[in-house]
Amino acid sequence: MREWTRRQVLKSSIIGTGGLVLASKGVFSLFKKKSASEIPVKLLGPSSSVAHKLRDGFEFPAPSEFKKTEVLIVGGGISGLSAGWRLQKRGIRDFQILELESEVGGNSRAGKNEVSKFPWGAHYVTLLNEEALYAKEMYRDFGIITGENDQRAIYNEYYLCQAPHERLYIYQKWQEGLLPKLGVSLDDEIQAKAFFAEVEKYRYAKGNDGRYAFTIPLEMSSRDPRFLALDQITMAEFLKRNSWNSKPLNWYVNYCCRDDFGIPHSQASAWAGLHYFCSRRGQADGVDGSAVLTWPEGNGWIVGKLREKLGPFIEQDSLAIQIRENGGQVSVDVWNEKSKSVTRWTAQSLILAVPRFVSTHLAPILKQKQNEIVQAISYSPWMVANITLRKAPATEAGAAISWDNVFYQSDSLGYVVATHQRSAIHTEATVWTYYKPLDHLEPSLARKQAYSTTAEDWRAMIIADISKAHPDISDYIESIEVWIWGHAMVRPTPGFIWGQARAEMQKTLGRIHFAHSDMSGISIFEEANFHGVRAADEVIKYDLG
Repeated sequence: MREWTRRQVLKSSIIGTGGLVLASKGVFSLFKKKSASEIPVKLLGPSSSVAHKLRDGFEFPAPSEFKKTEVLIVGGGISGLSAGWRLQKRGIRDFQILELESEVGGNSRAGKNEVSKFPWGAHYVTLLNEEALYAKEMYRDFGIITGENDQRAIYNEYYLCQAPHERLYIYQKWQEGLLPKLGVSLDDEIQAKAFFAEVEKYRYAKGNDGRYAFTIPLEMSSRDPRFLALDQITMAEFLKRNSWNSKPLNWYVNYCCRDDFGIPHSQASAWAGLHYFCSRRGQADGVDGSAVLTWPEGNGWIVGKLREKLGPFIEQDSLAIQIRENGGQVSVDVWNEKSKSVTRWTAQSLILAVPRFVSTHLAPILKQKQNEIVQAISYSPWMVANITLRKAPATEAGAAISWDNVFYQSDSLGYVVATHQRSAIHTEATVWTYYKPLDHLEPSLARKQAYSTTAEDWRAMIIADISKAHPDISDYIESIEVWIWGHAMVRPTPGFIWGQARAEMQKTLGRIHFAHSDMSGISIFEEANFHGVRAADEVIKYDLG
């Protein structure tokens, strides 16, 4: 049973002296009771205003600079960085990565303050299946995997999530684990047992093609029609067909779908929902298979390692605005927001490591051939907030503060403790990363509402939600930073993962190759990594060979 959904965040080093808490770069104010309106709040997010120039038909100037490279990668998220990593590993040195933002990483970006580093999005990785060869190679490169014992990977123990892992606030008490245990009936327990027994059957089931029904990378999964049929119904319908109507079980499965996909189980494909539970069979030396790996900055730690290797090949603040194929080459016009100028890059190959809806704005050929694909894709908007506290609230009834802390029946996913991986006790200054998928409305409406919500309104909502479990939380908060992701992740709605649109997304267009997690229909590190490496291998084999 996989109860370990989002495992990570951080823990800080600070010194308490009387009522005054000192941080490495600043001084927190002497403790006093405060109202929510007194707490400083900032509203942040990706550079949507720059990206929307492309959508809104902004008139860019003619190119004033001309550059050449062998391989051009547009997009500096995990897929684009993985493509660069692969090219470099294969001895290719003439390539360039262009990133719209001032920082690479996509939704694995991270931030930091005087207390700690913290994630702005993705915040953990898992033990790997044997099929995840590309990710395993990267794990070895970065010391996440340090060796092997009897064919079991040895993971760096400093990166494994420390206990306690997770807890749930339910009926005014904290319990260990996220599957509700308090206040459940005998029938609830029977249904939960039956559900997880079914999960175990699917975890090791194989199709008529000899492949596992569910695995990661997703492309390695079985194509047996009896499994693919699950993509035609929702996860909620799957539960209903099995007469699993338990409210605690349905809440838990719904929570898991919202956590990994940003949509409720009433909208998520049953294949995707089962993939969440059944796809991981990673084995590790001396470690339970449900373990996860995390850092204070979440997956931003991996981004940092990639940036160290690829720094000279990265150009930030660069928005691709037009693509042309001509005479066996590809040219890309790129807008630099800081210099307000356009550079024309010419390359033998182009890897478009951006969400597919972005690519259709870049060239007529993409508009013509990709428009139907884009119509089949939708993306979940999210809000993430990093909350700095002078110290954690006093211990409440039940389970102790954990890495992952969730509220039963909340619209949010709760918070993870950024400073959790440090050995210091939880009473010191800390950062909590609070997650909320904006799935209460159709995505375009939710995006519009999110961008029109003020920082003060977000602050009030966040504090009201957390106060259900921590009534005096305002007295502990020093500041809040809110980040809005308009298109955080692809939504695996019924029919998308094994439908025609996603199949078409895997194809190249001449010397234009695609790499992004939306090509899987599930937005996790391994999928982004897989498509980035696959695209790099295609370039090496077909374009540079």
